[in-house]
Amino acid sequence: MLPAWSGTASAVTAAEPLPLARFFDNTAVSDDARPGEADFDGSGASLSAQDLAAAGWRPGRTLTVQGARLTWPDRPAGAPDNVRADGQSVRVRGRGDALAFLVAGTAGAPVSGSGTVAYANGGRTAYRLTAPDWRTGPLATKAPPLPHINTPDGQLAERARLYVLTVSLAAGREVISVRLPRATGMHVFALSVRDTGLGWTGSWAAATGGRAAVGPWTDRTLRLVVRTSAGGPRVRLRFDNTFAAAPVRIGAATVAVQASGATPEGAPVPLSFGGAGGAEIPAGAQVFSDPLGFDVPADTNLLVSFHLPGTVTAAPVHRLAQQRSYLSEPGDHTADPSPAAYTSTLTGWPLLAAVDVSGGPGSVVLLGDSITDGDGSTPDANRRWPNVLAARLLAQDAVPQYGVLNLGISGNRVLRDRYPGDGTSPDTAGVSALNRFDRDVLAQPSARTAVVFEGVNDVRWGATADQVIAGLRELADRGRARGLRMLAATIVPCAGERRCTAAADAERVAVNAWIRQAGVFDGVLDFDAVLRDPADPARLLPAYDSGDHLHPGDAGLAALAESVDLRLL
Repeated sequence: MLPAWSGTASAVTAAEPLPLARFFDNTAVSDDARPGEADFDGSGASLSAQDLAAAGWRPGRTLTVQGARLTWPDRPAGAPDNVRADGQSVRVRGRGDALAFLVAGTAGAPVSGSGTVAYANGGRTAYRLTAPDWRTGPLATKAPPLPHINTPDGQLAERARLYVLTVSLAAGREVISVRLPRATGMHVFALSVRDTGLGWTGSWAAATGGRAAVGPWTDRTLRLVVRTSAGGPRVRLRFDNTFAAAPVRIGAATVAVQASGATPEGAPVPLSFGGAGGAEIPAGAQVFSDPLGFDVPADTNLLVSFHLPGTVTAAPVHRLAQQRSYLSEPGDHTADPSPAAYTSTLTGWPLLAAVDVSGGPGSVVLLGDSITDGDGSTPDANRRWPNVLAARLLAQDAVPQYGVLNLGISGNRVLRDRYPGDGTSPDTAGVSALNRFDRDVLAQPSARTAVVFEGVNDVRWGATADQVIAGLRELADRGRARGLRMLAATIVPCAGERRCTAAADAERVAVNAWIRQAGVFDGVLDFDAVLRDPADPARLLPAYDSGDHLHPGDAGLAALAESVDLRLL
């Protein structure tokens, strides 16, 4: 009898859909001591089982990446663990917004192909999938970081890559099977239907700008302060270990409404993770807390406390919080009703990525740079323009009271990565908007509308209008293909800042003309017109200038939010 992992690779032409594992016909993972037992790419090279285990990607483990739950093949090193995509019909069921694939290419270049999704009602939709190469693909969009490649001649200190890619599904339909592309060199390890959160509304979010050195923290508790937008009777939190090289352990976590500083209103309420008090987050993955009955007020500060029992020397971080949070003395202080143990402050948000509330109409996602991030606003005052927009939505009933998610990253660009996408770096300006769009926008729960407000950093650093326009067009197309309403904001002026030269301003003006006239987006927020000085349109109106000529202050940020026609959302 064949061992269970042997599958039926010869059955790839079977008419009836089969589970993906039945098609496994390639071995990608080898033990470091026996590298010859795998041949991922046809030349004898393979992934290291030890590297995968060190990242927390153990056989049979279900991981969440970009909101999708994917199970790493439950196969020992040296056993078939992936299928070479060749039109196989795979059994997969579920309802959701996207189909997620864990894939890599081995052709030395990106590998593309088309497949189909079959639904319970008899309908079908086509999709196209492009798998980056496992040795040369972009680091910015990889899933787990793997530092070695095994070969018959020894181990190479060369990064290997695996990718989680998503394609859109017909709204509301139940998927019953997927036909894989016919694409030589495309390998599929796992796939699933992604449900980003039916019944959940994003209330707060922050984008990971990179992986930075911290502490080191050993046996410490972080108490982070975050501002809600929408409220609801239940809550769940998301922690992201994006870009990380190793798992991180959360020993315990609580949530509370802030009274002041690190002091909660009442006793903090404990969270659970799969029924347990803590959770390990694999490298490159994320974890959601279990739904908790907790009344989350709208437009209010929460205290999210979590204990790190191990030693953490580097962490995924959102650097510019414009909000003081707190770090404790040693010990688990998640349940402390007193602030006494919290003797240090933090100015960023490590690991915590989202707060979702049950019910609600969904969310508006704001993809931006430092202006959206709140640079120039008063710290601890929640005067970022997304906060003011959220307050406006709550104060009216003409349109739904959407959650507002601030996915701004200071220094971010449309086109180029600032953070290299791998390793520890002091640069936390993020990977490009193009490279983070799937993670930061498409994977948000019940997202309805996205606003793209980026480009000033591109033109300040030499990008042409045509290049920025091409990037914005791609973002619009990708969002609309997933059913999002896509809005664009014009780039505000910044003459007087060192890099805002006349040449850069000419490119900015050209981008804005295209945004206003091309009709590519579903609507336009003309922030340039709101903030510019009528007497000198290349500059911010002095009343709106924070003082550096690039970032609006509180008055300017409020003017942006007040200018938004809520019907466009």
